[in-house]
Amino acid sequence: MSIEVAVILFIAGVILVVKGGDLFVDAASWIAKASGIPSFIVGATIVSLATTLPEMIVSVLAALQGKTEMAIGNAVGSVTANTGLILAVAMIFMPIVIQRKDYVKHCGLLIAAAAVLLGFSLSGALSLAGSLILIVIFLISMAENVRNAMKQQEDGERIQTTRKETGRRIVMFLFGALGIVAGSQLLVNSGSALAAFFGVPERIVAVTMIAIGTSLPELVTTITAIVKKESSLSIGNLIGANILDLTLILPVCSFVSGQALPVSAQSLALDMPACLLITLLALLPLLFKEKGSKMQGLSLILGYSLYLFFVL
Repeated sequence: MSIEVAVILFIAGVILVVKGGDLFVDAASWIAKASGIPSFIVGATIVSLATTLPEMIVSVLAALQGKTEMAIGNAVGSVTANTGLILAVAMIFMPIVIQRKDYVKHCGLLIAAAAVLLGFSLSGALSLAGSLILIVIFLISMAENVRNAMKQQEDGERIQTTRKETGRRIVMFLFGALGIVAGSQLLVNSGSALAAFFGVPERIVAVTMIAIGTSLPELVTTITAIVKKESSLSIGNLIGANILDLTLILPVCSFVSGQALPVSAQSLALDMPACLLITLLALLPLLFKEKGSKMQGLSLILGYSLYLFFVL
């Protein structure tokens, strides 16, 4: 595969994943509500899980093809990009003010997930025990989402719909899912080709190009939050996405591969520690000061830039 073809396929993959994810989330949410599932359950579980599907499919396909560095790099790299790049942009362009009580549990869960991932990978593979602990953190996070959503519980009546509208939403759902799968496969294949062309490990393409590409939905949400001056929307979205990336994607990759997920020395020495450190740099000041500043945002950008410097 030539470099030109690989780049075109990579861009096409990003577009398919992002647009497919958008269609899938909208359709899945509508179908769930039309089935009579309460809105608070839809928002707290189905939408958040569907939003993470692009990263999930990319990593699972990579794991099934034995490209474990790409599987891990995509998940860990997405968390680092969400925090060191997207959250940093939010802090620079709008005042971030939070209530500690609203975020302390999820911040704690995210920090715990990053620490568990690093600690249980020190042997050179994400152990079964580590995967199970991450799944437990995922379940706690989902339960907390539902508990918080129940405080603002809405009417659970079904959406009034027609057969034509139902059919249209089902087609959207199927095309969205197909777009995610096809786009993810393009990202995996073109990412491997780009890595081979530049003579670098697949991990490097995964933690940079693929991770940033699959994080575009979070970037769009953050830009929307900046325009609307809704900092809580941005923070909540990013923390939730990061928790799912670490606690759901990697254990699933380990389970589908049928073995402990091998972790490269480079991931262990650089990617995972950077993910944990940037997460701490972002969240601890927020929890203690209950606000994020432009200076903190610039510090996160600097930290992420240094990470990319050492990666490349």
